[in-house]
Amino acid sequence: MNDIREVEVVVVGAGQAGLSSAYHLRRTGFEPERDFVVLDHSPAPGGAWQFRWPSLTYGVVHGMHALPGMELTGADPARPSSEVIGGYFDRYERAFDLRVRRPVDVRAVRPGEGGRLLVETSDGVWSTRALINATGTWDRPFWPRYPGQETFLGRQLHTAGYRGPEEFAGLRVVVVGGGASGTQHLLELAPYAAATTWVTRRPPVFREGPFDESLGRAAVALVEERVRQGLPPRSVVSVTGLPLNDAIRRGLADGVLDRRPMFDRVTPDGVAWADGTRVRADVILWATGFRAVIDHLAPLRLREPGGGIRVEGTRAVADPRVHLVGYGPSASTIGANRAGRAAVRDIRRLLAEEPLAPAAV
Repeated sequence: MNDIREVEVVVVGAGQAGLSSAYHLRRTGFEPERDFVVLDHSPAPGGAWQFRWPSLTYGVVHGMHALPGMELTGADPARPSSEVIGGYFDRYERAFDLRVRRPVDVRAVRPGEGGRLLVETSDGVWSTRALINATGTWDRPFWPRYPGQETFLGRQLHTAGYRGPEEFAGLRVVVVGGGASGTQHLLELAPYAAATTWVTRRPPVFREGPFDESLGRAAVALVEERVRQGLPPRSVVSVTGLPLNDAIRRGLADGVLDRRPMFDRVTPDGVAWADGTRVRADVILWATGFRAVIDHLAPLRLREPGGGIRVEGTRAVADPRVHLVGYGPSASTIGANRAGRAAVRDIRRLLAEEPLAPAAV
């Protein structure tokens, strides 16, 4: 491989986690293209936000935390979040001269010679001393499997393919999933659809009152414990519950958010439960979440028997050259900012061959 390019750090992904990491690299003296490179497979700035449905306006988005060093101010809450955040990320990349390369697909990361890593991409091979993996989850939607699913004669789609409620006008829709996306879909669909049915594996938990810092820390700690054990991470919202805002209260009051337990099978014309209850449907919308995009790391053999990558802070325990930012406890926007800073701090020590400090984010 004559065309291998060498850098100190490769950042994979240019969403919140990747841009935060690149910012902290830049701030501590690393030069883009010379010392580090940011590779992003998306066609434009904006991370996963650029693929969100148009009706998800910026005013609906909760918990979007600004990137380090540059606030997001004056955004029109009525504009699609994909436009607002895509534009913000674009300005951010230019303001800090991060020189993101896109679209570049990272296909595999392998052990290289001399303690380096080889990052194989659609744009050639990079040799690096450290890797920040900030690939998020959007490209790996999770589709659960239920008996009869392949017999359904209507349409099945995942949140990743949802583009707004208008296309479901006059249709009977079953929404599967108890997270934020599921409830948002139901509230949007109700005025258009002929009927909606909400099903979840577990009863939804609605959170009263403000979500203060101590609750946030406790929630993150629960997620962090899973990745410490090498288990696949759960989302922070899965342990925090859903905020009981005015829209949710209206949905509960008018019956839109009338949850049913998970059905047992899919039929050609709908879904059915073991007790004989059936619901006819034209569409099944799977709001069932996403999984971490980490298959390209498989050659490094980082996965634990539990199915996840064991992480201390942001470091992969099995290989301290690899940092996962935006994975598990750092999947929130504010968590990604902190994790980017922590990863860069550890990488600087690694490259200087200093002992690593105890993991902290």
